[in-house]
Amino acid sequence: MSKKHHFHFVGACGTAMGSVAAAMKAKGFAVTGSDANVYPPMSTFLEESGITLSSGYAAENIPEAADVIVIGNAISRGNEEAEATLDRKLLYQSLPEVLKEHFLRGRRNLVVSGTHGKTTTTSLLTWILESSGKEPSHMIGGIPRNMGQGARFTDSEFVVLEGDEYDTAFFDKRSKFLHYLPEVVVVNNIEFDHADIYDSLDEIKLTFQRLLQIVPRNGVAFVNGDDTNCLEVAAKAPAPVKTVGMGAHCDIVIEDVAYEPTGSSFTLDGVRYTVPMSGEFNVRNAAMAICSARFVGLCTEDVQTGLTGFEGIARRQELRGEQRGVKVVDDFAHHPTAIELAIAALRQQYQPKKLWVIFEPRSNTTRRNIFQDQLACALAKADRAIIPAVPDPQKVEESERLDPAKLIDDVKAQGTEAWYFQTVEEIVQYVSDHAESGDVVAVLSNGGFENIHQRLLDQLASK
Repeated sequence: MSKKHHFHFVGACGTAMGSVAAAMKAKGFAVTGSDANVYPPMSTFLEESGITLSSGYAAENIPEAADVIVIGNAISRGNEEAEATLDRKLLYQSLPEVLKEHFLRGRRNLVVSGTHGKTTTTSLLTWILESSGKEPSHMIGGIPRNMGQGARFTDSEFVVLEGDEYDTAFFDKRSKFLHYLPEVVVVNNIEFDHADIYDSLDEIKLTFQRLLQIVPRNGVAFVNGDDTNCLEVAAKAPAPVKTVGMGAHCDIVIEDVAYEPTGSSFTLDGVRYTVPMSGEFNVRNAAMAICSARFVGLCTEDVQTGLTGFEGIARRQELRGEQRGVKVVDDFAHHPTAIELAIAALRQQYQPKKLWVIFEPRSNTTRRNIFQDQLACALAKADRAIIPAVPDPQKVEESERLDPAKLIDDVKAQGTEAWYFQTVEEIVQYVSDHAESGDVVAVLSNGGFENIHQRLLDQLASK
């Protein structure tokens, strides 16, 4: 065990932070933590793991015996515990640093990256390995229904990680995935995102180039061969690169794709696979998971068993319920490309009479007007589009802020009916009054959106 014995986690109740804190405790370390919001289920999980939690941030929360202060990504300068750590000249690390040293070094790490599809691909790959008896560790930005938790750490040689290009901590502005010691890297796609930390697409491409620089010669990078940005990033990679895609120029070609309401099937390297998910983007996600699983030694039968048994991910095209013949679906999409892909998959899966899309511009990028035009084009693919007010508008300068009213006008100009409502209450009332049996209402947001899904179902039921 490391001579550093006591770890104090600042921001301990985040999903990843809490999971790692509990895993460190299980390894025999002394672990304490604090968070501004200490509440179940994470608080219960940590306390049951034997971790003492402090509610709120205060300098005195840091035990005198603490050897390492683990500072979460959500913590910024001005936080009392961060300031006390600096004042006392304590050793501090980011969560990715702790992962690297205590869980990843010496393992076979499979890192899934890209602007879209990371959570689905990581979840698929984790389940394929799990169902074949490999018991992999995993850290995923969602909750795979098969696994029931977003993170788990085992003694397996395999670790599957959702590789986030977001920055590591206030003191380390490198992307998180640069700490993950990858043997296998997947690059699903590359587009501009995270406008709060990146100024251009070129900056994003640079961080992906750095990721490919640390793949060893006996590893591999599977990149989207149909994505120009991916090809540019991979052009000078020192490690082996395999392009995967639908174009004939790709090293591994996805062929003979067939879509059904219950799923999709396709051929990869002469083998036919079926996955219980709809849409082209899920076929691409599955292909990347298959390539990764085959690279680390799984046979075709084990891969197909894993694909067939995959139950999906919470908040990814998740049917939340049905009332009066109206289905309410929850999806995480919050980028124009992801919105278009989600709409296409929903049409394929449900074949709705009308597809309603309620989009909350909540992410740091979609609060801004960077995607003002692209969002209009994406939302116009629906039959009905609804936008609420921008959440926490004060976080973005007015000159840089998304204009929802203009967005709705632009959607209408493309022939789609659209409305802008200030409140969730107004949205729920309007949709419940006008949705008809056979319609699908898709709620797209990367947040809780004031529990709009259940409120819609309750209102529909009351009619």
